[in-house]
Amino acid sequence: MSVVGARNRTSAANQRGNSPALAQRLRAWRDLHLYGLVSSIGRMGQRPWATLLTVSVMALAVALPMGLWLVLQNVEQFSGSVSQSRDISVFLRPQIDGKRAQQLAEDLAQRASVASVTLRSPDQGLSELRAMSELAGALDVLEQNPLPYVLQISPRDDGDALAVALRELPEAEIVQHDAQWRRRLDAWLGFGSRVVLVVALLLGAGALLIVGNTVRLDIQSRAEEVSVLRLLGATDGFVRRPFLYLGACYGLGAGVLALLVLLLAAQALAPALAGLVASYGSEFTLVGPGASGLLRFMLGVVALGWLGAWLATGHHLHRTQV
Repeated sequence: MSVVGARNRTSAANQRGNSPALAQRLRAWRDLHLYGLVSSIGRMGQRPWATLLTVSVMALAVALPMGLWLVLQNVEQFSGSVSQSRDISVFLRPQIDGKRAQQLAEDLAQRASVASVTLRSPDQGLSELRAMSELAGALDVLEQNPLPYVLQISPRDDGDALAVALRELPEAEIVQHDAQWRRRLDAWLGFGSRVVLVVALLLGAGALLIVGNTVRLDIQSRAEEVSVLRLLGATDGFVRRPFLYLGACYGLGAGVLALLVLLLAAQALAPALAGLVASYGSEFTLVGPGASGLLRFMLGVVALGWLGAWLATGHHLHRTQV
């Protein structure tokens, strides 16, 4: 019993001693990371022009694919988006009244292949035509509204089979489904997405090489310091940590500068775009990436800088093992 009691007392003492040791290790871990961050910022501050050059080149490298992606998103919005281009317009026969048109819309909405149905009355269509200044005078001489009821149908799939079925309806006079135009739009948007991906990979690799080369030069300028630290028993993680924070800081600065460049580009293009859109008689505003898009972009650029620094320091530590 005395042996068991001694073991229990020893275990309790060890548990009480572990808490201060754990807190001490956490403080040491915090201090090491704080030292790595502060020292990396200090190294950047000692070489402001070299830092600005590295950040600027990296910012331009990441701003171009981001700008292309935003252009693609805005082109998709301006064209009505791919989902809206799948809509099918069913022009009903002139003798179909409003009650029958409403009943037909409700029946079609029950189909599994139909996502939604919108009924447009002749008065609504005439109001839209009157909004066009070049047609307003011609419409004033009409004695009655010649426009029929129109069903705007959004299919759940590509809509080809649904368009064929709608043409068989006795109430339908014209079924408009620009399938070929939609396929071309899908193809162009898909091609644009692939171009953005390829450009992002190429320029991302370029930004990675820029950071890696910059960190490599910094390591070479501190080669003696690194050698002394390793002779004194410093781990690879301790040696690598300031350079990793240096790469992450390069990435953070490049991300902020890239967003500033994109903002200035959007401001410069806005007047010309407004005039172009106004010539088509419509309104359009540029769409940004949103808060989540900005966050993903910044994290990606920071990770790119961190990865470049990690590769450069890993190569140096592997080459100079003692």
